[in-house]
This record gives sequence, structure tokens and C-alpha cells, in this order.
Amino acid sequence: MPDLSESSETMNTSDFEVASLKNPGYVRKFDRIIDDLQDVYSHKIRPLEKAYNFEHFSSSAPLGNDDIAAKPMVLLIGQYSTGKTTFINSLLKKSYPSSHIGVEPTTDRFIAVMDNPTDRIIPGNAAAVSSALPFKGLDKFGQAFLSRFQVSQTPSPVLQNFTIVDTPGILSGDKQRDRGYDYTSVIEWFAERADLVLLLFDSHKLDISNELKAAIHALKGHEEKVRVVLNKSDMVNQQQLMRVYGALMWSLGKVVHTPEVMRVYLVSIWLERPSNAFDDCRSLLESEKKDLLSDLQHLPINAAIRKVNEIVKRARLARVHALIIAHLREKMPTFYGKAAALKNLSDNLPNEFKAVSKKYRLPMGDFPDVERFREALVGMKFEQFSVLNEKLLVASDEALGKDLPELLQRLPHHSSFTGTTAKPELDSEEDEDDEPRQRGLARTRSRYAPAKPERDVSAIVYSIVLFMLVLFFTSVVGGTVAIKMGWVDRRVLATLLATLDSHL
Repeated sequence: MPDLSESSETMNTSDFEVASLKNPGYVRKFDRIIDDLQDVYSHKIRPLEKAYNFEHFSSSAPLGNDDIAAKPMVLLIGQYSTGKTTFINSLLKKSYPSSHIGVEPTTDRFIAVMDNPTDRIIPGNAAAVSSALPFKGLDKFGQAFLSRFQVSQTPSPVLQNFTIVDTPGILSGDKQRDRGYDYTSVIEWFAERADLVLLLFDSHKLDISNELKAAIHALKGHEEKVRVVLNKSDMVNQQQLMRVYGALMWSLGKVVHTPEVMRVYLVSIWLERPSNAFDDCRSLLESEKKDLLSDLQHLPINAAIRKVNEIVKRARLARVHALIIAHLREKMPTFYGKAAALKNLSDNLPNEFKAVSKKYRLPMGDFPDVERFREALVGMKFEQFSVLNEKLLVASDEALGKDLPELLQRLPHHSSFTGTTAKPELDSEEDEDDEPRQRGLARTRSRYAPAKPERDVSAIVYSIVLFMLVLFFTSVVGGTVAIKMGWVDRRVLATLLATLDSHL
């Protein structure tokens, strides 16, 4: 890849070539894993979500095949002029369409930078409805957001491995203007789908504004994806850098409530190195930059594992949700007093959750947030929900206990994926010749479809006999009443009952 600048401060991305799946065997293997993951979700997990309206009670949107098959995503968050756009341009060794760099707030929109043979820009409204792009769920944020979202496509070997999302710079303090859309909710949407979240800080801008604090809180539940990048670290000397690092960790400790310490990269990313940069920490900054690049290199294999992990987490939550809904429905009256009963159940949700946990031996960590679940209950009609469907639960249990662990076992190791130091470990029966798998594709897909239950002949016979008996006794009682009332002759009724008795 050609260098954008001869400066040593630009990101050396030549090693990214090893992160590409150049081996056709690995390409086929990953494609098959993604195909099978889509089948497991659509056949065994999605039906459970639909039956109990899982999306209404959670922030998770339905997963489509495009979402599961999408490339890994890197989300950049930070205050203005911390180097988010410079980071992307340095990584790509060129400017992407509509990128602009300056000391003032320049990026005023969400920009998804993706690979494409030619440079082009796709507006937000078109991107949100395109089946070829993984942004269908963004239309729920309205026109105000879609007018501030775009997809910038450009040819790049780096972008063949992942998509980068640049976000608007956050102003310091309380100076942020009203954006017209829920910025925090949009960050939460992208964070849920991102494989890596880079939180950028400037060595001279360590204050955390209210909006940046809200954005960091939106990353709750995704802490394992977050990395902190302290950019422009060579603009201070070694002694000052130690103090800046300590101040940053202190600031993060006040807003990030996790027992683990976040990984912080000390880097200095410039398109052109300034003349007043310090050189006393050069070796440290280069080592940190290599670690950051290594983290990005492993995204493809980590993303495949994360997709399986997200499906597992989703299946567990959907299963618990189904049991909660079925439990609440059992406690609803059949005819009268539904509104009062629903209010009582809503007020007593913590105890109801504990009852479900005890009954089915479920960990309380898998249960949803009580307040969010209570809000979702408003206006719900439980008679519209299915009763506890054992067939759907068995299918989801099979996905959790068998299918998804099997897919994890089929993933290649880091060494064989990202480099050539280890001998490739391909399954010869699958990778050397793909024709047998293609011929048996229908059989492979049907393997993930829940088995159709066999018809219970005894139950059918029992139902028929019961129906005939009810019909017989109804005829006797009705016939007696008819004779007394003079509606029918006794001999005619005797003939009808004898005919019915002969059939029984």
C-alpha cells in the first residue's frame, strides 16, 4: 500500500495483509460457519423471539442474515480534534470521501467507512434501506439522524477486513448543542454491533463532558470491546506523559464502573509530524502502536467468535424472556380484572422474577432490567402471547447445548488465521473438496430445523371417542327434552339413538 506520508508517525499497516483471508480453504470455512450460524438462529432462536415479542422488551433489534454476515466493525468515539478522522486516514494511507481534518469540530455526522472498488458516498436514508449494508435498524432514529449519517466507500485492503465508523466530535463541558436525535441511543446501537470500540483522548483534552459521559455509559455491557487511545502523546515530555496518563485513568475511574482496568494505548498519530514533538518516549509509543495494530489484525477471527457469542447471549435472554412471559400469563385472570392484575404483576416484578428463577433454576444475571421490563409491559395484552411452548424451548436448548458449541469448535486458531508460523489445520473432508458439502447443503440446513413431532395416534383415537360420547349423551338428554316438549316422536328418536349406538 502506498504511503500517504513519509513520516514515521503514520500507521504502518503493511502487516494488515496477513489479516486477510487469502487462503481459499479458510474463506470457504468461514463462509460455511456464517451460513450455519444463520441457520441456527433463524430455525431455533428467532421463532422463540417472535412468539414472545422479545424485541419489544429489549433494545436488541431482530438479527438478519446481513447482520450476521457483516464484516467486523470498529467504532471511534471521542471529543472533537482528538484525531479520529486522522486515525482513519493514517490507517488507510489516504483520505476517504468527505473526510475533513481541522482543529475545530469538523466531523458533524456518523460516517461508516467501507470498502468498494470506487469512491462513492451513500446518504443515510439510502443506506438504512439497503439490503447490502448492515444498517437497516437505523431508520428508527428518524430523519434527523439519517440526514447526519452516511456511508463513505473507497478501495482499501484494510477495509476488506473491517468497517470503521467515525462519529461526530463531542464538545467539552456543557457546550454541546441539541443534535435533534438521541446521540446516546445511536452510540448504543453501534456499540452493540461493533467488534471493537476505540475511545480517543487528546493528551491536552482529558476532561469528560456530560455527553461523553453518557456515551461511555451507553457502552455498559460491552466493556470487553472498549480500548482507550491516548493520542498525541508526543506533545508532552516523558514526565508530563506520566502525569497525563494518571489523570486520564482517574477521570475514567469516575465514569467507568468496572473492576477491570481498561487497556490504554499511548500513541501519536499524525499525517505530518509537528516540529515541536518530543522524542524521549519514541520507542514506547512505537511499541504501543504495534499493540494497537495487532488488536486490529485479530478482528476477523475475534469477530467470528463474537458473532457466535452474541447469538448465545441472545438465545439465553430470549429463553428467560419466554419463561417470564409464560409465568405472567398464567397469573392473568381469564375474563375480568386483567388491568388490575397486570398492574399488580408489574409492581411485584422483582418477586415474580425470583419465582421464575427458582422454578426453572435460572441465574438472576440472565434476567432483564426490572424498570425497562416494567415500561414495556404498559399497554401489553398477554392473551396475544403464546402459552409456554415446549417445542420452541427444546429447539433453543439444542442450539445452546449442541449447535453453537459445535460452530465454535470449527473456528480456526489465531496462529493459523493471522500468520504463517503454524501449519494450517484444515478439515480435509471439507476444505480440500467443497463439492460434497455443496451437494449436501440441503441436508446440512435441515439439520438445524427443529424436528417435526410425530403424530400421537392414541391421542387422536381418544379425541374421536370422547367426541362421540359427548354427542351420544347430548342426543339422549336433548331427545328426552324433545319428547317431553312434543317436538319429536319417541319412535323416531329411538331409531336415531340405535343408529348412533351401533357406530360406537
